[in-house]
Amino acid sequence: MAGLADALTRRVVADGAEVLVRHIPHRVASTTAVVDRESIARRPCFLCAAESRPEQKGLALGDGFTLLGNPFPIVEKHLTVVHAEHRPQRIDSQVGAMLDLAAALPGSFVVYNGPQCGASAPDHLHLQAGSRDGLPVVREARLKPGPALEAYGMRALLFRGERSRVLGETQRALSLLSQVTGREGEPWCNVAAWAEPDSGLTLVLYPRSKHRPEAFHTGELKVSPATIDMSGILVAPFPKDFERLTGDDVAAVYREVTIPEDPFREVVTRLESRR
Repeated sequence: MAGLADALTRRVVADGAEVLVRHIPHRVASTTAVVDRESIARRPCFLCAAESRPEQKGLALGDGFTLLGNPFPIVEKHLTVVHAEHRPQRIDSQVGAMLDLAAALPGSFVVYNGPQCGASAPDHLHLQAGSRDGLPVVREARLKPGPALEAYGMRALLFRGERSRVLGETQRALSLLSQVTGREGEPWCNVAAWAEPDSGLTLVLYPRSKHRPEAFHTGELKVSPATIDMSGILVAPFPKDFERLTGDDVAAVYREVTIPEDPFREVVTRLESRR
């Protein structure tokens, strides 16, 4: 984790909530990764065992996953959880695995990046995990009953309780999001999950409308929000962006890439009608 020692962090207030902007130079490749279908098909999969780094020693888990140290960490104890099979990144059958991993890693949170929303290897199923110490979304989630969670410019869905309840509500939310947004396959989303000693499991589902803000494509601002970013640690790998980003800028990025208000309200209303 030597690279994380060189990170710089600033606190900013976005829509009344404190979030972190983190300058991590070694995240340039991930932030700017080309993830269109043709480019992915041309390159070797860096998560497959044959392409893995020789210095990475994995720990076998259940459900076909192996736990590896993330060579480009954003948070402390940053791990990559890689499936043995080269299969597409999809959340629908992996929510239970996320919850089980969250329960097995106290003090950590587990991450899923959707194939259109931050996964730099959308062709190979994987999760991530890391320390949740100081993670802004954990603080915000404790203050809200759910299922709506709105903070620092983003809109998300919040589920908590015992495993079967969180699993069932999450699967229903994914189905509703697909219906409401009209996305084929799984809806565009990011997911974070963790276990609390007093309230059981917590899962936050971030519905997305965009992979990156328009300013990324114009070259004005190189940020590319994935789950950790949506959870309140916005990674800025370039010094000029880190130095100039204000709380208003950060909130604007979150608002732009998150689901619009009308479809969000529809999903929340339909979820609440079944509670």
